[in-house]
Amino acid sequence: MSPYILLIMIMSLGLGTTLTFASSNWLLAWMGLEINTLAIIPLMARHHHPRAVKAATKYFITQTAATALLLFASMINAWQSGQWLIQDMSMPFSALATLAIAMKLGIAPKHFWLPEVMQGITLNTGLILVTWQKLAPLALLYQISYNLMPELMAILGLTSTIIGGWGGLNQTQIRKIMAYSSIAHLGWIITIMHFMPALAMINLVIYIIMTTTMFMTFNTMNSTSISTLAMNWSKFPTLSATTMLALLSLGGLPPLSGFLPKWLILQELANQGLTLLATMIALSSLLSLYFYLRLSYFLTMTITPNTHAQMFNWNIKPKTNFILPVMMITTITMLPISPSIISLF
Repeated sequence: MSPYILLIMIMSLGLGTTLTFASSNWLLAWMGLEINTLAIIPLMARHHHPRAVKAATKYFITQTAATALLLFASMINAWQSGQWLIQDMSMPFSALATLAIAMKLGIAPKHFWLPEVMQGITLNTGLILVTWQKLAPLALLYQISYNLMPELMAILGLTSTIIGGWGGLNQTQIRKIMAYSSIAHLGWIITIMHFMPALAMINLVIYIIMTTTMFMTFNTMNSTSISTLAMNWSKFPTLSATTMLALLSLGGLPPLSGFLPKWLILQELANQGLTLLATMIALSSLLSLYFYLRLSYFLTMTITPNTHAQMFNWNIKPKTNFILPVMMITTITMLPISPSIISLF
């Protein structure tokens, strides 16, 4: 792909997200979502491979159906209320809009497209898909958070955390594992969105930081499966050790950064009297923790068996930039500055 076309696609992604952020009515928000969808499809299919084309086609069909459902809900709401304002979405139609946004985000039980699409694209495009493409739909949910149905959000959130953890248990491809990780983390965000939207945004920011760190690390190691991940200890010992901590942070273990949003969400659910929901969502996170520990084990404590003599490449300087160390440190050590983070929101 030409660098100029790549720049146009990236600028279109920014334009679509910004348009959705700045919109106050459903038509402008719909236009922003469509620009986002059309901008990322060429990035998915730029490598002329059947899997990439298949992934782009699946993504286009799914996003088109979700956007059509969202537009239908907003049209019916405008017909009833006479206004296109996002904040005036009434309760029955907000549930329909929530389901449409859940399909766009890949929230269970409408998650089936996300792992397959992730497997067919590159790590860089996958990073955009699980981070940048979540911003615009979650911004719409944030604007209608006070009109959301708590029961529906609780069901979607709990289902996502369970399926996100359960689906990643038997995966060997890193992109599919990160897709199920995205589903599980989105479950936490969706669960708390109605009760405390600011806390959901804190969770989203920390999730984006941790996921960006992991994708940049896997891209540096050039690893797309567990078998190739197991060969990196001899090549990148320091990076492998810090990556293990970043994986544990994704799992939500204290005293790492990923523990902060889970702790605050569980506390808020308990304050709302939803102790059973908090207990179930906390237990479901153990499933995700298992495959994070599995990745950490393969990365730091095993070497893939080989039937032939192999020369190990020692002391290779990885092609990294200054962004990866900063993101890695933030991923691991954000918990001590959590009071300052909370005060910002």
